[in-house]
Amino acid sequence: MALHWQILGALLAAFLVGSVFGTEAAGIPLGSIYAFVGGLFLDALKMLIVPLITASIITGVASMGSAGGVGMMAGRTVIYYVFSTTMAVTTALLVMNLYQPGISGGQPLSQTVELPPIGEEVSGRLEGQELSGFFNILREMVPANIVEAGANAQMLGLIFFSVLFGIALTRVTSPGRQVVKDFWAGVQDVMIQITHWVMRVAPIGVFALVAGVIAESGLSVLLPMLDFFLAVVLGLAIHALVVLPLVLWLVARRSPILFMRAIWPALLVAFSTSSSAGTLPVTLNALTQRAGVSRETASFVLPLGATINMDGTALYECAAVLFIAQAYGVDLSLSMQVLIVVLALVTSIGVAAVPSASLVAIALILGVLGLPLEAMGLLLVVDRVLDMVRTSVNVYSDATGAVVVARLRGEDRVLTDTRFEEGEEGATSAERG
Repeated sequence: MALHWQILGALLAAFLVGSVFGTEAAGIPLGSIYAFVGGLFLDALKMLIVPLITASIITGVASMGSAGGVGMMAGRTVIYYVFSTTMAVTTALLVMNLYQPGISGGQPLSQTVELPPIGEEVSGRLEGQELSGFFNILREMVPANIVEAGANAQMLGLIFFSVLFGIALTRVTSPGRQVVKDFWAGVQDVMIQITHWVMRVAPIGVFALVAGVIAESGLSVLLPMLDFFLAVVLGLAIHALVVLPLVLWLVARRSPILFMRAIWPALLVAFSTSSSAGTLPVTLNALTQRAGVSRETASFVLPLGATINMDGTALYECAAVLFIAQAYGVDLSLSMQVLIVVLALVTSIGVAAVPSASLVAIALILGVLGLPLEAMGLLLVVDRVLDMVRTSVNVYSDATGAVVVARLRGEDRVLTDTRFEEGEEGATSAERG
C-alpha cells in the first residue's frame, strides 16, 4: 500500500480510536502511550531538519555556480511568498466580513457569552512591538553562534549561513573545493536515506499524534465555536483549493491535480504534526522524488518557506482578530482592517514553525488594537484542530512556491515524469550534477 494511503488510514483510525476509548481504557493509560509514540516520531523528524537542510542548501547553492543565480532565485521566491501570504490574509478579510461568526442572532457574541471586559488603557500595551519584532527577525539572520542556531533550530540563521557557505564554495579555487562539495552532497544523500526510514513508521506516528488530540479534547469541543471554525476552514479551503491552484496553473503551467497527488504524503504529515519545520524532510522528499523538482530548487525554497511563508497562519491570525473584534461589537474601520492585514503579514514571518505558535502573534495584534488578550481563551477551544489544518496549508503553499520557482528556472521535468511515484528512489545529488 502506498505511503499516503497508509497515513490516511492511520488518520481515520486515530479519529475512531481516540473518540471511542479516550485517554484510558481497561486501566491502560492510552494518553501516555499516544504522547510517547507521537513524541518519538516528532523528535525523529526534527532530528533530520538541521543536517538535511544545511547540506541541501549548501549543495544546491554550490551547484548554481554564481551568486547571481542565487539572488535571482531568492528574489522570485520572496515575491511569490509575499504574494501568496497577501492573498491569504485578503481571503480571511473577505470571509470574516461576509460570514461574521462573531455575531450571533444579530448581536455580538459578548451579549450572549460572558467575555473579559475591554480595559481603557489596553491599547498602548504592545504598541510599537510589531516594528521591533520585525527587526529582531532580521537580526536572527546573522547568528552569533552557528552551532547554537542549529541547536535552537533558528532557521533564518541556518539558511543565511548555508547560502553564504555555498556561495563562498563557488569562489574557492583550492584543490579542497571539490572535496568539501562532495562531502555536503554525501551528507545530503545520507540524510535523504534516513528520511526514507523515518517515513516507513510515519503511519504509526500519525496515529499516535492525532489519537492523542482527539482523546484529550474530543470532537465536541468544536460545537461552541462552530461558526468561527467553519469560517476559518472556509477561508483556508478557498486559498488552498482556488487561489494556489490558479497560481500553479497560470504561472507554472502545471496541473494542480498532479501536484496534489505528488505532495499528498507531506500534507498528511503536516496535518498530523502541526509543524511546518517538522514536515520539511517529508516535503523535500515528495517534491524531489514525486514531483520532479530539482534538489537545488527545493532545498532553497522549502526551508525559506518554512520560516517566512505562513499562508495558513497569516489567514488564521487575521480571522481570529476580526472574530474577537466582532464578538465585542467593535466596528473596525477600513484603515484598522488594513492595519490588521499588515500586522498579520509581518508577524506571520516570525512565527515559529511549531504547533500553536501563532497564538503569540495573535496576542501582539490584539494588544495593538486594544482588545483584551484574555479573549484568546475563546480561540483555544478550536485552536488545536485548526492548527492542524492551517499547517497543511502552510506546507501546501511552500510546495507550490517550489514548483513555481522551478518552472521559472526552466525545469521542464516538474510534474511530467511518470518515474516520480511512491517508493521510487530519487537520483542522488551526484547523479543530478
